[in-house]
Amino acid sequence: MLELRFIRQNPDLVKNAIKVRGLSIELDELIQLDQKRLSLLKELDSLRSQKNKINDEISSVLKDKKNPQEKINHLKEVCEKIDILEKDCNEIEGRIKNLLLFIPNIPHPSVPVGDQTKKETVRSWGKIPEFDFKPLTHIELAEGLDIIDFKCASKITGSNFVLYKGWGAKLERALFNFMLDLHTKKHRYIEIFPPFLVNRKSMTGTGQLPKLEEDMYRLKDDDYFLIPTAEVPLTNIFQDEILEEENLPVYFTAYTACFRREAGSYGKETKGLVRVHQFDKVELVKFTKPQDSYEELEKLVKDAEEVLQLLGLPYRVVLLPTEDLSFAASKCYDLEAYASGLERWLEVSSCSNFEDFQARRANIRYRTKDKKLDYVHTLNGSGVALARTLICILENYQQKDGSVIIPEVLRPYLDGKESIP
Repeated sequence: MLELRFIRQNPDLVKNAIKVRGLSIELDELIQLDQKRLSLLKELDSLRSQKNKINDEISSVLKDKKNPQEKINHLKEVCEKIDILEKDCNEIEGRIKNLLLFIPNIPHPSVPVGDQTKKETVRSWGKIPEFDFKPLTHIELAEGLDIIDFKCASKITGSNFVLYKGWGAKLERALFNFMLDLHTKKHRYIEIFPPFLVNRKSMTGTGQLPKLEEDMYRLKDDDYFLIPTAEVPLTNIFQDEILEEENLPVYFTAYTACFRREAGSYGKETKGLVRVHQFDKVELVKFTKPQDSYEELEKLVKDAEEVLQLLGLPYRVVLLPTEDLSFAASKCYDLEAYASGLERWLEVSSCSNFEDFQARRANIRYRTKDKKLDYVHTLNGSGVALARTLICILENYQQKDGSVIIPEVLRPYLDGKESIP
């Protein structure tokens, strides 16, 4: 979250940040509550000083063996006022804390202002495949090869869930094993296998709650949530902890299933693998010193790009504008891979720098070499996400007979198999 003092000192900057994000959040209520809180604290300090003074006077009166009742009555009045003001102050602080949870992060100055039409293509890689036949969609290919059963998944669970089978299941497993090997062996990430359920505090720490609660799956009898991304458990590994400067940066990676209700999705994107409620993802999370975080963001993007390059998938790196930023992000790059059957670019990774926004919410700090405490900067990115990457593999590597060539880098994970079937 943003620091209250920062908002107090920079109200116009925060209001503008809210405006360029296309949001309508009233900041004046928060500012007025803060002013009232400061006034109450000042009054409380004065009353507490009076209380201490009266206590000293009572001691002096008793020492002189005089009647202290008048002083005691005065003390009682002051204490009652203190109790009332402390209660008011606690109530206001609770309201302030709640309002702070809904204030988004400040976009970095390099982020373009506007909606999705303002997104900028930073670079692109690879060549879009050319076919001498009309390419099929991944839905047609998967059903023809009998590697994904959408109808069975719908029967077992409901719409927008997926059942991989045979070589489809093996290909999915090969993909996240390949990514974990790449990130741990070459990119120096520490592999984690975290819980797929987290508590409310963890979801609040990374910024999913309270704003996005309707998009999350929550257990009925326990206040636990199915994770929307491994970002949540990985970031909260250091919740309420202090790291040492010499141990930064810290890199974590994890494979998890991810669960999202996608409450607002509809239409053609609900068919196939484009937008599903459960999907697999390999996540990358970094904890860095503030002065290093934007250099680390560029490295993070490169790590995700290498996955797509090794898979031979054409992609582009897109800098998101202010209105497309996630609630907690200051800057974000999307990696969009091309799907030949759908004839469109699909987001397969988002790489974000949250600066100290999540660290303040989750209370993650580090001790500098001169023994001062400061908040770390947190970053995360998909390294990369399925099932859209699988869409691109099926559609870009398809053959005229309906078979699919397996990218060379995945073959060691599939007993050397070169194509499906």
